[in-house]
Amino acid sequence: MLVIIGSSGSGKSTLLRCMNRLIEPTSGQVFFDGIEITKKSVNIDEIRKEIGMFFQQFNLFMHLTVADNMALPLRKVLHLSDDEIEKRINDYLKAVNLYDKLDNYPGEFSGGQQQRVAIARVLAMRPKLIFFDEPTSALDPELTGEVLSVMKKLVTDFHYTLVVVTHEIPFAKEVATRVIFMDEGEIIYRGSPKDVFENP
Repeated sequence: MLVIIGSSGSGKSTLLRCMNRLIEPTSGQVFFDGIEITKKSVNIDEIRKEIGMFFQQFNLFMHLTVADNMALPLRKVLHLSDDEIEKRINDYLKAVNLYDKLDNYPGEFSGGQQQRVAIARVLAMRPKLIFFDEPTSALDPELTGEVLSVMKKLVTDFHYTLVVVTHEIPFAKEVATRVIFMDEGEIIYRGSPKDVFENP
C-alpha cells in the first residue's frame, strides 16, 4: 500500500488521476505492469480494466439494486457470463460483509455501507491495482473505521496493491508500505511510515 499525504490542494488527487490518465500528464512517464501508459499509442481503456478507481463519491446507481450495480461493469466492460457475474457478486459482497443486502437499493444504506458496496464493485472487476481518492472524506467519523478496516483486509487477506490518497494519518502509519508527502504539486518526501512519521 502506497499512501499519498499532504495538505488540501497539494496535488495528491491530481497525481492519482495522472497515473491512469484521467488527467493527461504534461510531462513525465507512467508505467503499469511494464507498459508505458503515457504513450499516445496505448489503448488506455484496456489498461484501465486492470486498474480499479475509487472516488470520494460512491458513484452508485440509486435506481439499481446492489447486485445490479455490481453486475453492470462486469457485463458491459468485461462481457462475463451470467454465472460468473453471479459468482463474483456473491464472493465480493461476502468480502465486505454485505452479502445479505444484494437485493437492497443504495438509498437504504448508510454512507459506510454504500462505500463498501462501491469497494465490492471495484473488487469484482479483479484489477491488479486499486486507486483510492480520499475514500473516507464523505463519511461521518464513526463510519470511517469500517471502510478503513475493509481496505486493510484488501492488503492483508487479498494481497491487492493499493494507492491511497488520504488524510487519515493513523491509518497510513498502521497499514502503509510506503508513504509519499506532497506539497505544492511536488513530492517532497518519501519513505517507509517509520521514516516519514517518526524520523523525517
